[in-house]
Amino acid sequence: MKAKIGAEPGERVVVMKKISRRQFLQLCAGMALLGGGGWAFSRGLVLPEVRDKAAVLGGDKVQALRQVAASDNATARTIMWQSPVQLTAPMVELSGGAGDGKTFPAQEESFTDDGVSSYLYTAQVTGLTAGSTQQYRVSAGGEAGDWHALQTDGGGAFTALVFPDSQSNDYSDWRHLAQDAAARVPEAAFFINMGDLVDNGEDHGQWRAWFEAVDGIADRIPVAPLLGNHETYNQAWKVREPLAYLRYFAVPGNGSAEDDRRYYSFDYGPVHFLVLDTQHEEEKEWHPEILARQQAWFRDDVRKSQKPWNVVLMHKDPLQYRIGSRPERQEGFSDEGKAWMPLFDEAGIDLVLSAHLHTYRNRGHIKDFRRDEKGPLYILTGVAGNVRYPGLWVDHALDTYVAPQPETDNYLTLTADSAVLSVRCFLPDGTQIDEATLRK
Repeated sequence: MKAKIGAEPGERVVVMKKISRRQFLQLCAGMALLGGGGWAFSRGLVLPEVRDKAAVLGGDKVQALRQVAASDNATARTIMWQSPVQLTAPMVELSGGAGDGKTFPAQEESFTDDGVSSYLYTAQVTGLTAGSTQQYRVSAGGEAGDWHALQTDGGGAFTALVFPDSQSNDYSDWRHLAQDAAARVPEAAFFINMGDLVDNGEDHGQWRAWFEAVDGIADRIPVAPLLGNHETYNQAWKVREPLAYLRYFAVPGNGSAEDDRRYYSFDYGPVHFLVLDTQHEEEKEWHPEILARQQAWFRDDVRKSQKPWNVVLMHKDPLQYRIGSRPERQEGFSDEGKAWMPLFDEAGIDLVLSAHLHTYRNRGHIKDFRRDEKGPLYILTGVAGNVRYPGLWVDHALDTYVAPQPETDNYLTLTADSAVLSVRCFLPDGTQIDEATLRK
């Protein structure tokens, strides 16, 4: 299916390509399809953009306004947006709280990908007060946009929304799921998207559709994104660097210039989150030593954690499932599981959330590759888009709960205080289908 999205006469038409389930499965299987897509970082001519809803800033546009999780969300927040035109003296202004009247300049970067150019803006808002409520807006060239809510982490109990893979060939299901979940959980402090945000990492139209789906959510609560394997695909379905993802989300640094924005950690309330990059196979041409560097970072980062809870977020699942039509594929543990699960045991990780397989499974506690209540709780989070695999996976011996079949999309909530951490899974209509609780 080819879709023309709001293009006006003379403007570029964004084409969204539909991929078959078989093609998708072949790509997810990690076939070594290596290649590259055209891209550039430069100042210069900005190509015409597709018209969309955006905050008006004079005659210019502020698109895809979003908060991105900071390392310490009690005192800082990252604000990002895009514009089809270059802005003059762009900044973020605060109103209310201790930061009332303060301004923070935005860093500008021009980005061209999939034949479309835009300016990316990033403002690091710092010096906030823990547990405070304020508003922010974007201003430039003497003009200002609308005010948006900004709530800092108070260090206590919180609830977060967790969305599995949102990749789609039509992002309407993702939009409805995200918006309905946010309406049902208005207390959500932030949201997590577990990787494979889009089906094709180079497709500009799909990124626009993803941002449109979280309009009214991402501007008021921060997103904590994960890098998935589909962020590494170009329009020819070859593997490339995840250029768009790396530019669109200025996540906290990890101390490595080469691996910047691929993996990171952040604190919220009593939880320390460690966000992994599991695309070792896709990245091996450009970053052959990334796994070793990331494992060293992980050991150091978790050692420094002062929080009661340590939670790992990883896109690819640590378990390997049999497929009914492929008897040669054995049940067991994936390469990612073999690489990471011993480190989780060593670090005393409490909870591991994964994605990639588009199915919801609660595995209970696993340690040393077997059932053990002393190990982390492992939950495979499901699917938030419309790419589904009915009847594909054969249940694993370690599964303790499997979502009703055939599966539809789902979302989760994660609620934590210093003594109790709970994960609940919901169908699109808000029906709860599973719950797991950890206690200190």
